Amino acid sequence: MTRLYKRYTNEVVPALKKEFGYTNPMEVPRVEKVVLNVGLGDAISNSKLIEVVVNEIGAITGQRAVVTRAKKSIASFKLRQGMPIGVMVTLRRDRMYEFLDRLMNVALPRVRDFRGVSPKAFDGKGNYALGIKEHIIFPEIAIDKIEKVYGMNICVVTSARTDDEARALIKHLGMPFRK
Repeated sequence: MTRLYKRYTNEVVPALKKEFGYTNPMEVPRVEKVVLNVGLGDAISNSKLIEVVVNEIGAITGQRAVVTRAKKSIASFKLRQGMPIGVMVTLRRDRMYEFLDRLMNVALPRVRDFRGVSPKAFDGKGNYALGIKEHIIFPEIAIDKIEKVYGMNICVVTSARTDDEARALIKHLGMPFRK
């Protein structure tokens, strides 16, 4: 049982039950999965970049990443259908909680001039999206050995029905929201 999951069961569930008036513990929203996505437009000209990014995302998440490929050909971008243009990984259960714990407590505070994440980045259905400009904020990445600094999108998918429920869930888990 991970540290963040223990916090969820012992502190977050009772707090959300009290705040929203849930009677059944299964009504309380929970984090279902975390999806990391890295788009690599430079992979068109540098094919080895994909392998490097797959290894680095694997080091960050503890799970092998999947290479995403282009759905359409776009001549102006010199892009052909089926070319590798990105990397993604979906985390669930223990790996998801471990990653969220490291993201909130270790990686985000390492961002330059960090004042908190935006509390408005919800999609209307209870999911939270977060963009990171530099992947070097994660301690698993050796800064000496990186070829290129790239960003990533992190999407936290919850079972919450509304944005207010999801915001309360993620805030109680420890996400540092901006005031």
